[in-house]
Amino acid sequence: MSTSNSNPGFTDETGLSDLTDRYTTLLLNSERQAANDLIMQAIDGGIPVKDIYLKVFQPALYEIGRLWQANKISVAQEHFCTAATQLIMSQLYPAIFNSNKTGKRLVATCVGGELHEIGVRMVADFFEMEGWDTYYIGANSPADSILQSLESMKADLLAISASMTFNVGTVKKLISAIKTTEVGAAVTIMVGGRPFNIATDLWKEVQADCYAPDPPTAITTANSFFKDSL
Repeated sequence: MSTSNSNPGFTDETGLSDLTDRYTTLLLNSERQAANDLIMQAIDGGIPVKDIYLKVFQPALYEIGRLWQANKISVAQEHFCTAATQLIMSQLYPAIFNSNKTGKRLVATCVGGELHEIGVRMVADFFEMEGWDTYYIGANSPADSILQSLESMKADLLAISASMTFNVGTVKKLISAIKTTEVGAAVTIMVGGRPFNIATDLWKEVQADCYAPDPPTAITTANSFFKDSL
């Protein structure tokens, strides 16, 4: 895809609009190494990892998703951009896994059938940066496996993500299965994702304990639940 067709023209609201614009254009032109170098230069220049996540990666991926939905890029291009961003995120882990520990533990997962896991990975990374020990188990993990993870990790919080509306029922079934066990009943369950952002009371219907629309709010919400033990 040519650069002239891929320039998303981000506004200056994020404060990093030029960086976001350049990053998105590089991805859409399949220049993964150049995109990686751009982000590493930004980090070396003093831009915080959290700002890279929220003000570069997130709006870039939203724009790429919009282009795909508008049939302006192929699903292969969309998948490439997502995979490239996940790879670049992994290059930032030395900075992420370098926080003083709080003693709290998070297990993060997506329900089965989800096409995008990067959102909940970002949430898990934010918790790592806040000193939590996190265990990301991805999508398509059955309830039994999640319960085993909760028990082995001695988790305090379970984060469940769904990006597609038709998966809300699956979230509800998963939460119900978890809460009927001794291990699951002792864990706080947080949900997030596009359906919950659209209908902000939906988290109550799936019987979650709380909901967060974005990584910073997830941290604030979790801290409110565990303020006496942090």
